[in-house]
Amino acid sequence: MKNELFHFENENDWEDLGGGVKRQVAVHNEFMMLTKVRFDEGARGELHQHRHTQISYVKSGVFHYIIGDVVHVMKEGDSCIIPGNIVHGCECISAGELIDSFNPPREDFLLK
Repeated sequence: MKNELFHFENENDWEDLGGGVKRQVAVHNEFMMLTKVRFDEGARGELHQHRHTQISYVKSGVFHYIIGDVVHVMKEGDSCIIPGNIVHGCECISAGELIDSFNPPREDFLLK
């Protein structure tokens, strides 16, 4: 039985998104969601936008990050906030993992 207050690594599967990207929905409630996204070197999080406010934390690796017209290289320990409806994406320069939180939760991630 899934615990609704805690996330344990072995409880949720990793979804293969293709192109060297995998995602795991860690924990969520009606207000927010935490996900983990693993990137192979050279993999991309294609430019996109959504209504959700997103905070990204670089757990490992190096990423070329685009938020609107702003471009930065982000590495382990760096973080950013992405307001809703802003075009954003990234390219993985060195294989790594992002921790992303969303408010409200990404309903589309739960439908899979």
